[in-house]
Amino acid sequence: MSHPHPELGPPPPLPEGGLRVTPLGGLGEIGRNMTVFEYGGRLLIVDCGVLFPEEEQPGIDLILPDFSSIRDRLDDIEGIVLTHGHEDHIGGVPFLLREKPDIPLIGSKLTLALIEAKLQEHRIRPYTLEVAEGHRERIGPFDCEFVAVNHSIPDALAVAIRTPAGMVVHTGDFKMDQLPLDNRLTDLHAFARLSEEGIDLLLSDSTNAEVPGFTPHERDISGVLRQVFAGARKRIIVASFASHVHRIQQILDAAHEYGRRVAFVGRSMVRNMGIARDLGYLKVPAGLVVDVKALDDLPDSEVVLVCTGSQGEPMAALSRMANRDHQIRIVEGDTVILASSLIPGNENAVYRVINGLTRWGANVVHKGNAKVHVSGHASAGELLYFYNICRPKNLMPVHGEWRHLRANAELGAMTGVPHDRIVIAEDGVAVDLVEGKAKISGKVQAGYVYVDGLSVGDVGEPALKDRKILGDEGIISVFVVIDASTGKITGGPHVQARGSGIEDSAFGEVIPKITEVLERSAQDGVVEPHQMQQLVRRTLGKWVSDTYRRRPMILPVVVEV
Repeated sequence: MSHPHPELGPPPPLPEGGLRVTPLGGLGEIGRNMTVFEYGGRLLIVDCGVLFPEEEQPGIDLILPDFSSIRDRLDDIEGIVLTHGHEDHIGGVPFLLREKPDIPLIGSKLTLALIEAKLQEHRIRPYTLEVAEGHRERIGPFDCEFVAVNHSIPDALAVAIRTPAGMVVHTGDFKMDQLPLDNRLTDLHAFARLSEEGIDLLLSDSTNAEVPGFTPHERDISGVLRQVFAGARKRIIVASFASHVHRIQQILDAAHEYGRRVAFVGRSMVRNMGIARDLGYLKVPAGLVVDVKALDDLPDSEVVLVCTGSQGEPMAALSRMANRDHQIRIVEGDTVILASSLIPGNENAVYRVINGLTRWGANVVHKGNAKVHVSGHASAGELLYFYNICRPKNLMPVHGEWRHLRANAELGAMTGVPHDRIVIAEDGVAVDLVEGKAKISGKVQAGYVYVDGLSVGDVGEPALKDRKILGDEGIISVFVVIDASTGKITGGPHVQARGSGIEDSAFGEVIPKITEVLERSAQDGVVEPHQMQQLVRRTLGKWVSDTYRRRPMILPVVVEV
């Protein structure tokens, strides 16, 4: 198995007749999925998603792929193929189209409807090409065939990309549920046909590669949901991803069966379910879904609320309910269902929300205590089955953290893919398919690009480090006025602390030390404000560390008069 090396330099020019595959996100992480294919000087992008921030990224709204390696080649992009409508696959599209709005988007009906609604908010009207399973489209030098795959959202597609360098198959997110709610199976017949033609490189979903056996059926959840509905005394509040149409359908079916009305809460949930209903992907009995305000006139035993926040996102509806910061107040006897899996890294945030809801008397039903969610990704048994059908000549695990990528690579090796034909890459690593063999050729920049409010890319790691220090340790400011000619102190030092846990009165002990250091500096002829600020920072910082074993941010201000 080949793998990237930290010393990799930029990739050389692509050999004539070769195909270059460069993931800009989705490898080593769950989210930010984006892969760039290059042939003959032209580019095809598959997916452009976002990653959601973790606790150590305070103030960040979204994390984007780094477009810098393709920014000066936007005119070379033939299109963006979108495998399905989840945020980790389409959420970054508006930010790329801000830079070139006429890049064509290629995807299924529901996927395009979801991204078009999102782009309306950015005032972008995209060029789109609707495709479906079985369609074959020529997109520049890329001959793309689309294959139905089953996932936790309708209309998901894999894509087979044919070029003179060979055929590459990108699975997107998939599983092999044999009893899907929409009766749309992963098309194993099509993959077998592609295998007969010869799959030169397979990019395969790795999310559940560590999970043995087969992913349970979506239908298994319906019975559990009915049991929860049957036992609920008051309101039922369901938190789910805003794009999980299958799960919402099961909630609607259970609500209809038990005589409850349903209201959607949250802009993205209302928007996406409206789209799914209008396109026929969500079957809604007449009168079942009502406006949230209409629930005030109904008894609690006839109410179901469907909202976002299943991952503990601080601004989502469920988190705000748990914090008593939402118009909907959790009361004793309410039932809350978290109908989703835990995205790695979100565990603490989710359990914090569960504890908050439980505190107010809610009965919280989640994957840990009831079967209210199944994954949308193929487990190890399905992947083995899939590789034996596809028989790829080269394998590149994608979509997963390092442990998932490694586990997926081992599964490929077990089915006979030679070890030297399995490429474990990471974000930014270019993989060239030349003369039938895939190998790593170099690495491009592929770091995190942070979205903070209206700011995109302006916040970097140093700013996040400062925010974390401020959040963990607080800040101490020091204000000193000095004579511009002599350097002598004419005012201060004045010391104030915020969030450090140190009372302002405690600084009486260190102020004489700061004064002594500055006076000695003036006597030595060092009167430049910046140098004096550094002296203040070091003196105060050492005192705080020695006295309190803390490292707050220290902000010295030296003013000349």
